[in-house]
Amino acid sequence: MRVFLMDFATIIGLVLGFGAIIGGQMLEGGHISALIQPTAAVIVLGGTFGAAFVSFPLKTIIQGFKDIKKVLFASALNNDAVLKDIINYAAKARRNGLISLEQEAQTVKDPFTKKGISLVVDGIDPQKLTETLETELETHEEHAKGSAEFFEAAGGYAPTIGIIGAVLGLIQVMSNLSDTSKLGEGIAVAFVATIYGLMTANLVCLPFATKIKIRIKEELLQKRMIIEGLTSIQNGENPHFIEQKLRAFMSHSGEEKKG
Repeated sequence: MRVFLMDFATIIGLVLGFGAIIGGQMLEGGHISALIQPTAAVIVLGGTFGAAFVSFPLKTIIQGFKDIKKVLFASALNNDAVLKDIINYAAKARRNGLISLEQEAQTVKDPFTKKGISLVVDGIDPQKLTETLETELETHEEHAKGSAEFFEAAGGYAPTIGIIGAVLGLIQVMSNLSDTSKLGEGIAVAFVATIYGLMTANLVCLPFATKIKIRIKEELLQKRMIIEGLTSIQNGENPHFIEQKLRAFMSHSGEEKKG
């Protein structure tokens, strides 16, 4: 279960990062306009994501851009609601047997939980239940981390593309050495591409990859909590004991225990 909220850490980080660079430029007596170079932006952004597109299949690229929402919005996984549902399942199974959960399998919205309950109702061996859901978990992880790898790759390419942009700019400067009055300005413009490359890598791509990895860890922790809960139900454990076990997952995720 998710509740999407604006991730203020991401917003503050982006504002601080870009603000520090612009502020530093102004403190040095420079003008903001000196950092605005459309040509450099085209070279760096086009070259960076062009290289990233060559490196990954289209499906991963599309998912990567979709997962930007994981960076900008904090997906507050509602582990407390998941815990409550599992305890209800456990109590119902203890009263009426595992077969009584068949109706729950039809109404639950989360596909992972739905599959797990269906396996429990089918009477699958607890070990097989764990193995089956762990396999699904691993598949989900492999698919999800593709987005992080995409932005990591882009972050690796960006500085090099920035240097390419700077070299291209210097080529233009060297081809116009006859006009010495414009040499300083031309060199400054050329090095803006390097700045763009470093900013793209270290303020956008690499931080985006790190934040996506954190979101994946949160998702996996909740799914492992579901696996542990369903396995415990399959073993016929006491609902109160199951609750105590699952509280450990919530403490690791940073959620406070409610009294």
